[in-house]
Amino acid sequence: MSTIVLENMEFHAFHGCLAFEQELGNTFIVSVTMELDTTKAGKTDELEHTLNYQLVYDVIRGQMEMPSKLIEHVGQRILDSLFNGFPKIQLLHVKLSKLNPPLGGKVERVTIELKKER
Repeated sequence: MSTIVLENMEFHAFHGCLAFEQELGNTFIVSVTMELDTTKAGKTDELEHTLNYQLVYDVIRGQMEMPSKLIEHVGQRILDSLFNGFPKIQLLHVKLSKLNPPLGGKVERVTIELKKER
């Protein structure tokens, strides 16, 4: 089993419960950790025997472009889309952070982490 990580993908998106969050947006950071068997890819050097990171990124970007009130909802959509769309993934961990959340004080980020396993 191998681990492939796409770390700290940054998106400007419009997730939040407050009207100004939905209008102005905010910065979000997404990281995904995927466990899968890459043995064949290691021997053949062929993309079809592993996971195409570009396709994974495109799925995440598509989910980030769809506004939601809650990061829990966005995170679940990312988790489900990747897990259902890439059957080679055996274990998936999604980490989604909203930077500078409007909580009335200085808070660097709020983060949700989700995991799913076959």
